[in-house]
Amino acid sequence: MFDSVEWGKLLTPDTPILEIFVRGTVMYLGLFLLLRVVLKRQSGGVGITDLLLIVLLADAAQNAMAGDYTSITDGFLLVVVIVFWSYALDWLGYHVSFIHHLVHPEPLLLVKDGKMLRRNMRQELITQEELMSELRGQGLDDIAQVKAARMEGDGRISIIKVDGEQHEQPERKTT
Repeated sequence: MFDSVEWGKLLTPDTPILEIFVRGTVMYLGLFLLLRVVLKRQSGGVGITDLLLIVLLADAAQNAMAGDYTSITDGFLLVVVIVFWSYALDWLGYHVSFIHHLVHPEPLLLVKDGKMLRRNMRQELITQEELMSELRGQGLDDIAQVKAARMEGDGRISIIKVDGEQHEQPERKTT
């Protein structure tokens, strides 16, 4: 049973370690920027870095397990690179303000004192109907009831009513 396993081939990387590092780095950072810029609004509930980490880890681990790599070490090293960049961006975001703004963008005001800020809504591609749907989902049927509504960095919309009560968009359930 164990005689047919080629242990050297199974555990020795067949891809240069630097190539694994470069591939993992380019994919992680490229997808991070793409998701941060394009899909901020669709990511509400799960942070972009969380989603990205889960997808890339699943793919990297699957390749190692399914045999697309001839070496388990290749897949494991790719997982290490992905985890490294996830941690590094969080660490850098905590210590470097420029990186913090990239990793955790500032909330964008969509409604101020009952008035929609159309320029900001256009920037996030939010229509009046979508905003009103979010308000109704939080028990508000008139924009005049809103002191402020902001698109948070993770894609959720938080609302402060005129009476000062704050609401956050509930987590969306995915099926």
